[in-house]
Amino acid sequence: MAIKITDDCINCGACEPECPNNAIYEGGVEWKIADGTSVSGNFVLRTGNSIDAQAPQNAVSMDVYYIVSDKCTECVGFHDEPQCAAVCPVDCCVDDELVRETEAELFAKKDKLHL
Repeated sequence: MAIKITDDCINCGACEPECPNNAIYEGGVEWKIADGTSVSGNFVLRTGNSIDAQAPQNAVSMDVYYIVSDKCTECVGFHDEPQCAAVCPVDCCVDDELVRETEAELFAKKDKLHL
């Protein structure tokens, strides 16, 4: 599974620098697969859609920090627990019930993002 940030976010920004995949963005900020990863060229998202890794994508949230689920590995391969959840002062970094992945899938995603 991935992690999501709820509307309880106070926009403190503590989570953003902790993410090893650069999957966390401030509300309203466009994101790219290439940000903080070694990905270049075309990248296939979970949906099966292919995007250019350098192409800016629309912000997932306009109001609060958000996590790009296609980049989130729950810190698997980096840390023992999701670092965003560990540092969040209001506990708004929670499991995303819409994105379920096994540990093997998370390791594979990590390897895909960091060649």
